[in-house]
Amino acid sequence: MKKNADFLSILKINEELNHIKDLDSLLDRILFYARKLTNADAGSIYLIHNNKLTFDYVQNDTLLGRSISNKKYLYSKKEIIIDKTSIAGYVAISKKPLIIKDVYALNNNLPYSFNKNFDMISSYRTKSMVTIPLITLNDKIIGVIQIINAKNKKGKIKEFSDQDVMLVSHFASYAASAIERARMTREIILRMIKIAELRDPKETSTHVHRVSLYSIEIFQHWAQEKGIDENTIKKTKDILRIGAMLHDVGKVAISDKILKKRTKLNDKEYMKMKFHTVYGARLFQNSNSEWDNISMEIALNHHEKWNGAGYPGHVNIKENNLKIFSNGKRGEDIPFSARIVSIADVFDALSTKRSYKNPWNEEEILKYIRNEKAKSFDPELVDSFLSIYDVIRAIKEKYS
Repeated sequence: MKKNADFLSILKINEELNHIKDLDSLLDRILFYARKLTNADAGSIYLIHNNKLTFDYVQNDTLLGRSISNKKYLYSKKEIIIDKTSIAGYVAISKKPLIIKDVYALNNNLPYSFNKNFDMISSYRTKSMVTIPLITLNDKIIGVIQIINAKNKKGKIKEFSDQDVMLVSHFASYAASAIERARMTREIILRMIKIAELRDPKETSTHVHRVSLYSIEIFQHWAQEKGIDENTIKKTKDILRIGAMLHDVGKVAISDKILKKRTKLNDKEYMKMKFHTVYGARLFQNSNSEWDNISMEIALNHHEKWNGAGYPGHVNIKENNLKIFSNGKRGEDIPFSARIVSIADVFDALSTKRSYKNPWNEEEILKYIRNEKAKSFDPELVDSFLSIYDVIRAIKEKYS
């Protein structure tokens, strides 16, 4: 009966996965459910990029239980060559699950070994492990999922059972197909950004990755402080990540003379640049999906300021002869999603080199953001940003 109930749970989980659009949100849910099925403390997903396994997503209850700042380890940058010397590489090549009772007690005669670096850096102890290949319906290997430290009812680490492997393997076959679909969505978004990048040298894929990840981490901290339930948080992060990536897509409608100018814009040029908010919002105006709605909110409002000194204000984006902007929106009149992206976008702009300026140092940036609390930025969101600054720094380093 227990086995049947587990497989019924997998079917329900798969239905949920089908509705998730963002790749990172999907990986988060896949890893969460794989760990739930096996009562595991931690896990990671490696996806294949350019013939290497990249450390794409990780969860670790023990590290997060110690401190919010330990979340910085979840943004570690790591690549593995696909060969039999690593556990993940061995599983990717063999396309077969691998159970290990204790990774520190592996026989030296085995082709693979366990890399202890992460444990040493984070003061974590990996012990039991199961590694499962992620294989699509057409037998394509796209990565591996690694589940770590199964626990018994008393919270003690135990080895994974054959039933654990069977459940996760069955789940992984559905998860692989869902990942393929989400990757296609991500690729479409990145192609849109590539078009913007051809026009605007500042609008790069690393910039939008950083801004979107800063945004969802700021939101998650704020939401948890407010006691918002986890399902709502995860659903919001899914659509917020995509909307944040597209915040400046309206720049495709701005002339090269302005976008590629190597010195500071004059007043007339700056006014024309402001219209990228309206042009971006118009791309999403004829849809009622949550994804399009939040993308429109962010594109239009991410330059609004808490004190009303931003732009474009209360404008009708459908007007063709829009020549001037109204007074800026103020406080909570600014959509919440845009208030989050505003902080993320300004931080990234200040911390990176532009054609007309060098990057600010960390102390200058943090001083500016603190000073702009309740001026440019929502005070509560500034507090959340500062509370997770170790995580913000880790994202910046990973997507440098």
